[in-house]
Amino acid sequence: MLRARQKIGKYRILGRIASGPLADVYRAFDPIHKTRVALKIPKSGDHTGEEEFLHEVRVAAKLKHPNILSVINASYIDDHFVIAMELGEESLADRIERRISSARALDLAGQALASLAYAHENKIIHCDIKPENFILFPGNQLKLADFGFAKVSLRTLKASGSGTIDYIAPEQAMGRPKFQSDVFSIGLVLYRLFSGKLPEWPFEWPMVGHDKLVARMRPELVVMLQKAIQLDPAKRYRNAIQMLADFERLQSKARRQKKPRAKAVTRNGSAWRQVQWREFQGLYRKALDTSHHCRNCEGPVAESMQACPWCGFENPTRGSESKMPSTCPRCERGVKNDWDYCAWCYGPGFVEESTRHYPDKRYSARCSNTSCRNPLMPFMRYCPWCRTKVRRAWKLPGSRHSCKACKWGIAKEFWNYCAWCREPVRRD
Repeated sequence: MLRARQKIGKYRILGRIASGPLADVYRAFDPIHKTRVALKIPKSGDHTGEEEFLHEVRVAAKLKHPNILSVINASYIDDHFVIAMELGEESLADRIERRISSARALDLAGQALASLAYAHENKIIHCDIKPENFILFPGNQLKLADFGFAKVSLRTLKASGSGTIDYIAPEQAMGRPKFQSDVFSIGLVLYRLFSGKLPEWPFEWPMVGHDKLVARMRPELVVMLQKAIQLDPAKRYRNAIQMLADFERLQSKARRQKKPRAKAVTRNGSAWRQVQWREFQGLYRKALDTSHHCRNCEGPVAESMQACPWCGFENPTRGSESKMPSTCPRCERGVKNDWDYCAWCYGPGFVEESTRHYPDKRYSARCSNTSCRNPLMPFMRYCPWCRTKVRRAWKLPGSRHSCKACKWGIAKEFWNYCAWCREPVRRD
């Protein structure tokens, strides 16, 4: 076991990242290149595992792809076989434990499928697809790692049932891995990414977490996952190449459906709505931060809105990319890492990610709870620190109108519905 500040060759150990049955992984500093790296070092005296690590290096050297982890160097240092790799921020397993928006999850799913498809194009079966083997880098770039169990596909392939039991395909557990085995494993990874749950044998639909899955994914994508997790390999995608093609086709189809169609310039047509939305944005975009678009009508909306003020659609920004660092798992609105609760939906307590309270120019009021008095942002419904409901009606800067039902400020000359309580706006 290496300790912090200990040196091995040119590398200075900064700390341990993980420890497995065969190897330890450390965070280290390369003083020559002035970079931080990840060092994978087999357990002391485990010479049987060295062949596996040599195999991992040789396989990884063949695969050059932006979504596959690169091996920087591999050599024997002080009787240790040391693999130096790119150092990421965290694993997908760590990221799944925190709230994540649907848009971000779809992006990560596409990257994961792209990396596995590239391996399959090169006739490599990974054999150990799991969230721990996907590493996240700055900019939310995902890279597939750990090709120690990887097999080269031959006409007749014999192999042990290596892999991680929670994600292993039935035929792989019996020592007969195929491309479809990786498809099964990536299907389970994506199922957990979107539902937050990992199904178990016998994998009969609907599985645990199915309700959340269908709430976050379009029906076509749910069908795609169901096909990937079939017990019979013949009923799955032949390989990740075919699965990626289907995923990209469904994504492209969804984008085309969202694109508004051009219509004649009439008062009731889409062109008139565009003029109305532009005028509204000019007056209220800064006050409301309407930088998102409604999932139903494409009108400008804000994360804080409970309903679309144009068409009344509930939670119109669900799945959109947030400016906040994290996302509430309940309503998928943006939240800050030092908050204890969701300020928009009274969501459950979060795992505290920071004990530091960060200042923010968006804070403009104080919680009414005298024992709290922490800062609030405009249009919060609950205090993110003590969960006290905000009872003083928020006013909309630039408008003198309020909703008849909830008393919160509205843009009466533009809206059809109150964005805070969904009450129809009467202009009489």
